[in-house]
Amino acid sequence: MLFDTHVHLNADQFEEDIDEVISRAMENDVEWMTVVGFDTPTIHKAMELAEKHDFIYAAVGWHPVDAIDMTEKELNWIEELAKHPKVVAIGEMGLDYHWDKSPKDVQQDVFRKQIQLAKRVQLPIVIHNRDATQDVVDILREENASEVGGIMHCYSGSLEIAQQCVDMNFMISLGGPVTFKNAKKPKEVAEGIDLNHLLIETDAPFLAPHPYRGKRNEPAYVKLVAEKIAEIKGISYEEVGNQTTQNAKKIFKL
Repeated sequence: MLFDTHVHLNADQFEEDIDEVISRAMENDVEWMTVVGFDTPTIHKAMELAEKHDFIYAAVGWHPVDAIDMTEKELNWIEELAKHPKVVAIGEMGLDYHWDKSPKDVQQDVFRKQIQLAKRVQLPIVIHNRDATQDVVDILREENASEVGGIMHCYSGSLEIAQQCVDMNFMISLGGPVTFKNAKKPKEVAEGIDLNHLLIETDAPFLAPHPYRGKRNEPAYVKLVAEKIAEIKGISYEEVGNQTTQNAKKIFKL
């Protein structure tokens, strides 16, 4: 019933016990997952997992922190992988002004190139945004990203900006932070954005929800995200699960 739309099962943290992690997810109502690759090793691993498991799909793209390492070769490779039947999105891509490994102009250039690629292959895009909201929104508008739409991954911004993203054909994806006691904005977004435009995710192994905050996250915990959204909206857990899964299948064209 649940679709974890953004998980890094391709991370080293899952190397020892990935089969158990997948089993626990299925025991907690998770029927589908999208594993996100964001550089050469993680893309290879995402593809392996998607090919091995019927219920796992892959998103392939280049992370803004590593934008400086991306060449035409990687861009062409991602475009080639986009033809694979298990690849459902391009990303994660975007801007990250928190870390300074890649200069802002390089990040913006790589971001634009990946949006253009996504439009060529007609796949939705998965957006990573850290401390760069206005520039992300401006670039999405300038590049006419609404043509393919996509997902604002692990959204942490305001309700107002979330609504602007919805108007540009983007789904708003909420993860562990919506369960944190002090997380005002994600709760406002969960309440204010129509369920038809919401997705759920873990971003595992990162951002584990309460009561596992600070520990390794895993896809089984996406159930806690769905339960919290249900509580905030005053609706049933089943309704959140069913609708967010329908939303994911729609954006991923499944």
